[in-house]
Amino acid sequence: MLRPAEKRDASRLAEILIFAKRTAYRSIFNNDFISFNKMQVLDLALAFRDQEHILDNMYVYDDGIVKGLIKWGIETNTSHNCIRIHELYVDPFFQGQGIGAALIKNCIQQAKEHGIKHIVLWVLEENRPARFFYERHGFQYDEVYRLEDGTSVRALEYILKL
Repeated sequence: MLRPAEKRDASRLAEILIFAKRTAYRSIFNNDFISFNKMQVLDLALAFRDQEHILDNMYVYDDGIVKGLIKWGIETNTSHNCIRIHELYVDPFFQGQGIGAALIKNCIQQAKEHGIKHIVLWVLEENRPARFFYERHGFQYDEVYRLEDGTSVRALEYILKL
């Protein structure tokens, strides 16, 4: 069910990312120009197709339909080695079916196999469903935040200690 993302997934990955981001962030950022003009499925799909390195460390949940994705990387330039989750999205049609949980559990398993003791990520303060999801999986806000570029929207850093 979980496998590395491949070039052939490009259009599906772009579709999931664009629609999930619009669904999660439109009411937070209130910027339809970005949501519907800058964020385009075709542009992102072509980037995935033409710049395959973007797919490095991206994994998909695929049960015959690609329904979700996670992208993470190992960071060694911090005070502690960690995995940083860059993206975790599930197609809005398939949310609430355990797909996000499967993706996060696989990331935790990978961290343990690599001897990594921390997983970190950024989540928007106003994105309560995402925060609740991560908290249910053991992540905690570590009192670090940043402002999203050009906005007053806060992103909170969450950490899971393994």
